[in-house]
Amino acid sequence: MNHLGTVILETERLILRPFTLEDAPAMYTNWAGDSEVTRHLTWPTHDSAAVSRAILADWVPLYEKPDYYHWAIVLRDLGEPMGSIGAVKVNDSVEMAEIGYCIGQRWWHQGYTSEALGAVIGFLFGRVEMNRIQAYHDVQNPHSGDVMAKCGMVYEGTLRQGARSNQGLTDVALRAILKRDWVGQERPCP
Repeated sequence: MNHLGTVILETERLILRPFTLEDAPAMYTNWAGDSEVTRHLTWPTHDSAAVSRAILADWVPLYEKPDYYHWAIVLRDLGEPMGSIGAVKVNDSVEMAEIGYCIGQRWWHQGYTSEALGAVIGFLFGRVEMNRIQAYHDVQNPHSGDVMAKCGMVYEGTLRQGARSNQGLTDVALRAILKRDWVGQERPCP
């Protein structure tokens, strides 16, 4: 693999870039402080922008690592983060990344998340040379699975009570795409 770290990625409507400490107010306001956004996630809703800032203070130094991949999703017209996407796990031995993402509910069902996921998949396969990209979603959140499917990720199974979300123990569906499948398909994601 060719680890490059969190480089800036651009799509027609989005800029994916590393987070900064100055992103804390937008992070809190746009998604992390919204219990509806975090409902099916594994981390708690932030109580304040100070909590978001503390999280960012942990993340920012990690950008020095070449195998750290975590982007702020910035809508070009907005100019501030409206969500996040990143590799929550990287496994060099099988050339695999596990992706996690979330986006503020003002931007749900507009194709932004699949646009961001498509850019990350393209980067991880095309430039980092990974072989497998996978992601899980709470089965009570089928829209997240729709995002993955739109980007060519194939359903591989459900892990019964395989995770704990803010709703408690939950079943999670696993989807994945292999590089050979990505190379052979027309890009369903922008």
